[in-house]
Amino acid sequence: MTQNTFKRLGLAAVLLMAGISSAAAHHAMGGTTPTTFMDGFLSGIGHPVIGIDHLAFIVAIGIAAAFVSGGFGIIAGFIAASSIGVLAHVIELNVPLVELLVAASVIVAGAALAIGLTGARGGWLMLAIIAGLFHGYAFGETVVGAERNVIGGYLIGLAIIQAVIATLAMLASRRFLVSAEQSPMGLRAAGGALTALGLFLLVISLVET
Repeated sequence: MTQNTFKRLGLAAVLLMAGISSAAAHHAMGGTTPTTFMDGFLSGIGHPVIGIDHLAFIVAIGIAAAFVSGGFGIIAGFIAASSIGVLAHVIELNVPLVELLVAASVIVAGAALAIGLTGARGGWLMLAIIAGLFHGYAFGETVVGAERNVIGGYLIGLAIIQAVIATLAMLASRRFLVSAEQSPMGLRAAGGALTALGLFLLVISLVET
């Protein structure tokens, strides 16, 4: 893929994502708390997909995992941390300004990719875990007050969809970006698009705060 192609894809991604309402991106059940295991499971599957801020970060983790040794460990760290974050919200721990922190995580991940920081495994793992807690806390709003089996279904759905998205992003990056050294422009374009999206989401969060 050429440099111009990556730029066009990045621009198209930002424009598409910017057109999605962030207000609609935080509850897969349309504002209704799920009441059955299957409701929880389907809500868990849907939440990271319709939440563009979450989707962007998961994709960023997947891209990073393509170039970092032990990339699956980084993905697993994010998923585990997000599960803990969900439970933190369920037991009503208070984390202020979580949407701002989620948007900030997208900016940090995108910027790291844009400048080619793909060799810092420890840094990516730390980012995945810390951001996972914030993303999970945001996810948890969906099941506050739900029964245990519903929460269990929700966590299973979340884990599955996050693993699928991140793994697909990792495999696609290995296929099309090849490596950070051989295809730096592709990696920078992807990182730049994610950074721009994160900045957009941060502004939206500040306006809505």
